[in-house]
Amino acid sequence: MSMVDEPLYPIAVLIDELKNDDVQLRLNSIRKLSTIARALGEDRTRKELIPFLSENNDDDDEVLLAMAEELGVFIPYIGGVEHAHVLLPPLETLCTVEETCVRDKSVESLCRIGLQMRENDLVDWFIPLVKRLAAGEWFTARVSACGVFHVAYPSAPDVLKTELRSIYSQLCQDDMPMVRRAAATNLGKFAATVEASHLKNDIMSMFEDLTQDDQDSVRLLAVEGCAALGKLLEPQDCVAHILPVIVNFSQGKGKAPWKIENAENECEETDNHEDDGESNMLILKKIQELSSDSSQHVRSALASVIMGMAPVLGKDATIEQLLPIFLSLLKDEFPDVRLNIISKLDQVNQVIGIDLLSQSLLPAIVELAEDRHWRVRLAIIEYIPLLASQLGVGFFDDKLGALCMQWLQDKVYSIRDAAANNLKRLAEEFGPEWAMQHIVPQVLDMIKNPHYLYRMTVLSAISLLAPVMGSEITCSQLLPVVVTASKDRVPNIKFNVAKVLQSLIPIVDQPVVEKSIRPCLVELAEDPDVDVRFFANQALQSIDSVMMSS
Repeated sequence: MSMVDEPLYPIAVLIDELKNDDVQLRLNSIRKLSTIARALGEDRTRKELIPFLSENNDDDDEVLLAMAEELGVFIPYIGGVEHAHVLLPPLETLCTVEETCVRDKSVESLCRIGLQMRENDLVDWFIPLVKRLAAGEWFTARVSACGVFHVAYPSAPDVLKTELRSIYSQLCQDDMPMVRRAAATNLGKFAATVEASHLKNDIMSMFEDLTQDDQDSVRLLAVEGCAALGKLLEPQDCVAHILPVIVNFSQGKGKAPWKIENAENECEETDNHEDDGESNMLILKKIQELSSDSSQHVRSALASVIMGMAPVLGKDATIEQLLPIFLSLLKDEFPDVRLNIISKLDQVNQVIGIDLLSQSLLPAIVELAEDRHWRVRLAIIEYIPLLASQLGVGFFDDKLGALCMQWLQDKVYSIRDAAANNLKRLAEEFGPEWAMQHIVPQVLDMIKNPHYLYRMTVLSAISLLAPVMGSEITCSQLLPVVVTASKDRVPNIKFNVAKVLQSLIPIVDQPVVEKSIRPCLVELAEDPDVDVRFFANQALQSIDSVMMSS
């Protein structure tokens, strides 16, 4: 719908849904912030909508992530760059939250806005924000601060530039390793904006502090910035300041880079020792040490490559030596380590077989299916169809079928959406008859769920399953449920019914369209809700187009 044609009623609904208890409704409204802003106008958006977002205490990461992304492109809706500073307070708040992806997106949006701001506004509004974040009591604010210095610095007067360099130096020596890692990561970008006269003294002093940090991960990130800093220095200064650091690390004094390189290279080295049992045992011993390394980056690098050894070692050695390491990494406290292991599961499946998989890996997979980090749950879901194809239909039904239904009722929308797609892929793998017995009845039963978000997931699943199930099952089993859902009291359900009915038009025969689908859409086209009417009329136009073309 164009903004010109969209009446005020849906806008009022969207604004109201920003405060709704349902996460999906809030997420829906956040993704339509630009629609709300255009309806309110630039003045009311600045004075009412943005302050509301600044005070928003939403605790759902998906909603916060969407908000951070939307605000980054919001300058046109508040009256242009002269009012850009209005967008800073809500993003400053988002820069302090616990979820890393929300903070990263907020920093990205702040940088995008800051690069468009006028110089005097940067001094009046942006630089004070940077200083507040850098002085934040909670480490998350200080981590975010490191990512915006390169935007603030060029426009600062000389006195403020001196202060900003001093603040960044303090961040490089922060008590929290996470802050020092952020400072190391962003040092190259900050250095690129600093005057040449201050590079050797101020920036290189920070660099040397970071390369001598007591945390492997900080030193690793600092050394990764050598190339960026080297481009900014004169050749003689590179020899004096950069080269000694590289030499130290190449001699093993920088533990993390050496360990990570070993984590990746030791596994590849096994290819050269297929028949050399003694060499393989030495390599396995080193890998065992790396798997319990104190640095999460080392363990993460190891997790991404370790299973490549399984085909080389063979079944017995994999079971005896590699599997315990593999399982310990599957239970690592850091999600990136677990994610890297999950992404390589197929390599071990090919070697150890189904029986051992059921004994050792499936309990870990079931545990990860309920992981508190939704990205880990999402990775497991995306792996399920591959696992299903390797396990076979009988084993899958016993062990993993219930999980697939459980994900349909996850509190995170991305998980529910992936779960619905997962069911489609399983139906393709095992066939319509299996799906009719093991998927369809459970999915259709969920349409009775009192929470409308889960009823919406059922509609999504029906739309995805219908092309796989074929015309007969769609007409006899799926379509009646969709038609019944058209009587739902929630408008969001009803306009999704209209969308699903539109997707079913090419699947079912024309008499079914005229007997069941068209009457339902005609009724929805007279619904009090404008969105329901819009999608119902859109579907009716599709029916007419099909009839004309045939």
